[in-house]
Amino acid sequence: MIVDVGGVKIGAGVVVVQSMIKRPIDEVDRIIEDIKRLKRAGCELIRVSVPNKPSLPYFKKIVRGSVLPVIADIHFHADLALAAIDAGAAKIRINPGNIKKGGLKRIARVARRGRIPIRIGVNAGSIDRRRFATPTPEALLTTVREAVDIFAGVPLVLSAKSSDIPLTLEVYRRMKIFGFPLHIGITEAGPPFRGGIRSGVGLGILLAEGIGDTIRVSLTGDPVMEVVAAYEILNSLDLRRHGPILISCPTCSRCRVDLLRIVNKVEERISDLSLPIKIALMGCEVNGPGEARDADIGIAFGRGTGLLFKKGRVVRKVSADEAIEVLFNHLREGGEE
Repeated sequence: MIVDVGGVKIGAGVVVVQSMIKRPIDEVDRIIEDIKRLKRAGCELIRVSVPNKPSLPYFKKIVRGSVLPVIADIHFHADLALAAIDAGAAKIRINPGNIKKGGLKRIARVARRGRIPIRIGVNAGSIDRRRFATPTPEALLTTVREAVDIFAGVPLVLSAKSSDIPLTLEVYRRMKIFGFPLHIGITEAGPPFRGGIRSGVGLGILLAEGIGDTIRVSLTGDPVMEVVAAYEILNSLDLRRHGPILISCPTCSRCRVDLLRIVNKVEERISDLSLPIKIALMGCEVNGPGEARDADIGIAFGRGTGLLFKKGRVVRKVSADEAIEVLFNHLREGGEE
């Protein structure tokens, strides 16, 4: 099944990247700017929490001003989902663990009539504790299954996330039986460094197994970092190419330049590039250009100097001080000498 979310197709064979707004919903102008930043980073769908009725006018303004399709994130209150649909949401995310069954049926009726996409987003922390003592795979799958029955005939995307990676893996492997596109993520993954590793492990395994139609890397921090991390995971598996891939050696006692400083400066400057190119920065002749010969362009450093190379072919010798500028001059000029 392919689900159309404001023109973005989920389940069409390309893993869609999304993120979520972190600001209070009344900061409309700043949210609109965040969405523009996210789009430049490669984000394709954006989710916004709608916590209460007073937030609805702000949500409507965000929908009107957004350069990306906006998903309304709804918890507890069915009326908020219905109002978000009226406000122009491209999709609604509901959590069946904290909305009463009658409310879910009301949302389903409206969504079915209007062909409004719904993500049934189950979280391990919000299953019905009166029925399920712990968030087992069976508990999450039962919650998903019951919601799928209620939303029969509605364009659906499914998720069942946890911060526990083995639990998440088992649930998603079994959730394929429903036949709907799957939104994957490791919820509450943590700050960028630790959360990026946790997400890379969990989501990388799922994606390598062919599981996942849309992805969000849930990090505590700037949402742009979520998008960058998502593409790094997808790039690593050759599933999507967006922006440069930067590889660099870990350095050792053979390295005679401050490679960390050089790598940090290059990483900062490529953050706004969408060019799908592989760049290598190597600390000595052992790692480059030989081991990095598949890079589109790179520099292998020696004692205060470096060799600029492309696909393993040495182009010219440069000093360590001018290496970054020479590299970017070649990128701007399309790599011509």
